[in-house]
Amino acid sequence: MDEIRKSGRSIEEAVDAALAEMGASKEEVSITVIDEGSKGFFGVFGGKDAIVLVRKNFKPERAAENFLREVFLAMGLIVKIESQIKDKHLLVNLIGNEMGILIGKRGQTLDSLQYLVNLVVNKNSNSYISVMLDTENYRQRRKETLETLAFNLAKKVKHTKKNVVLEPMNPYERRIIHSALQNDRFVTTFSEGEEPYRNVVITLK
Repeated sequence: MDEIRKSGRSIEEAVDAALAEMGASKEEVSITVIDEGSKGFFGVFGGKDAIVLVRKNFKPERAAENFLREVFLAMGLIVKIESQIKDKHLLVNLIGNEMGILIGKRGQTLDSLQYLVNLVVNKNSNSYISVMLDTENYRQRRKETLETLAFNLAKKVKHTKKNVVLEPMNPYERRIIHSALQNDRFVTTFSEGEEPYRNVVITLK
């Protein structure tokens, strides 16, 4: 429950009732007073209750975790979710026994899930938040694999003097290739094609 409308004999009473039902503290919500109420004649007759709208403050971590729990429940998976915010980056780590299913071929399932979480989180966010999903340190292992691939293909380009076109990759993985070879004195890289089939080309300078 992200918001609730409550009434009470006073604003404080209405707010307390809302917080109790939501299981939240005052620091976690924003409060809008709809009607301050009135005590009535001699504080007894004709009084009117105060009405408040209490809304939970938006937390990208909570939005991401709630969405992922629904997905994993539908998939019949038991997954522990760890999330943290770092400089407008939401890092989500998934822990469980069947994480290979979530990674998929070359990380495609994990990337798709990450894309959906990005949509969910940024739907109600005032500023863009980048989401990174990971499990079993897959992102770091994939990064190292791509860097090794980039160095080996750069050597091939230098030796054959012919361009090498890599398989289509998502923007994150293309950046890894570009970054790995950006300081190479003999080769350069660029991307070509349209998403989702955009790929990196390694060529001599």
